This record gives sequence, C-alpha cells and structure tokens, in this order.
Amino acid sequence: MGGFKTLMVILVTLFIPPLGVFFVAGCGMDLLINILLTILGYLPGHVHAFYVEYVYYKRKGEVRAGVVDAKPAPGIYSDKVQRGGHSSRAVARNADANENAVAPATV
Repeated sequence: MGGFKTLMVILVTLFIPPLGVFFVAGCGMDLLINILLTILGYLPGHVHAFYVEYVYYKRKGEVRAGVVDAKPAPGIYSDKVQRGGHSSRAVARNADANENAVAPATV
C-alpha cells in the first residue's frame, strides 16, 4: 500500500508540484518556496518538489530501518520531512534501539 501512495504523490507532483509538496510537508515554508519556484519557472518547482519528496521517503526508510541521520537535510524547513513523517518519539526510540544493539562478530 505504501508503494501506491508514493506513486500517487509522484504522479501528482508531475502535474502540480506544490500539491505534491503539500502532501509530504504540509502547509509551511517548503510549500511557500515551492509555490514561488513554480511561479518563477515550472522546472525549478519540479526540482524542489522532487527533492523534498526524496528527503521525506529516504528519511522514512531510515527511521523504519532504525538508522537516524541527525544532520538536517539542507534546504528543507519542515520537521515532518526531516523526520520522515514519524514523530520525534519514534525517531528517538529507534536511535536508542540502535545504541543498545549488539554488533555482530566478524570473522
């Protein structure tokens, strides 16, 4: 089901870049920047929208895998995108689980 949602967001972004950013980041600075970029030129709006979506889905996968990147992605102002759509508690819980995990022995 997650793949279908991702595909739908990408298809919407192809036609209306600010709508794709709204679905991923919500109403905030990223949406405003994308609207301005789309007005200035359709291509810059697409580049920004796909960058925001890439960061969102990359962080979402990292949090699911238990890998937490503490450095914020440059040019992304939405906390929701920075955390991959997860709450800060879920991100912290996965980070704690990684610290307590025992590394496998190498031969």
